[in-house]
Amino acid sequence: MTIDRTRIHALCIDVDGTLSDTDDQFVQRLARWLKPLRFFFQDQNPLPFARRVVMTTESPGTFLFGLPDRLGLDDELAALGDHLYRLGLGRSHHPFTLIPGVPEMLQQLSPHFPMAIVSARSERSTRAFLEQFDLGKYFTSVVTSQTCVHTKPYPDPIQWAAAKMGVPAQYCLMIGDTTVDMRAARAAGAQAVSVLCGFGREDELLSNGAHHLLASTPELTNLLIPGLTQSIE
Repeated sequence: MTIDRTRIHALCIDVDGTLSDTDDQFVQRLARWLKPLRFFFQDQNPLPFARRVVMTTESPGTFLFGLPDRLGLDDELAALGDHLYRLGLGRSHHPFTLIPGVPEMLQQLSPHFPMAIVSARSERSTRAFLEQFDLGKYFTSVVTSQTCVHTKPYPDPIQWAAAKMGVPAQYCLMIGDTTVDMRAARAAGAQAVSVLCGFGREDELLSNGAHHLLASTPELTNLLIPGLTQSIE
């Protein structure tokens, strides 16, 4: 599949693995947990094994993540999560990590396309991420796991974001890193670009509807606006 640029009037962008370097955070955390077993790994380094584990469990992980939605329990779990967050029990002690080049990319793309966040994160954590890096100013709307009746891989979040941006869903481009993002785009009739700096594997992403693959999210600028460099004068 190839990208039809004439059909790209608005952008829907995922957070984890796409704007936030969640993948590497998980890998580093798992590697720390495995450190007592380092003698079992080549060169006593558990990091390569930790990365393989994270990448291999992407499909089962996204299935389990979407299970409450399919069972109709996502609203109840979201309410519980917000309650724990208010009590201070659900707040991460690890700050968010931004993928290098993302702010520059958003600054360059925002004059050309309306953009929306389309994430399966909770409302609170999504807003916290955007506030930490002052990224909210670039987005027309923010869709989280609590915005629609169903979250990704259903088309609802992309359709909701498209309506807020005043663009038909089929003229949106979904940018994400998992098969869930690709399936949501396909269900909504949108095109999809997958980035390989996150959780997904190339073969799975392509088989689930990715029209194009990028090594890293900031490469999106040159895909959509050929010839525009990442540096900002």
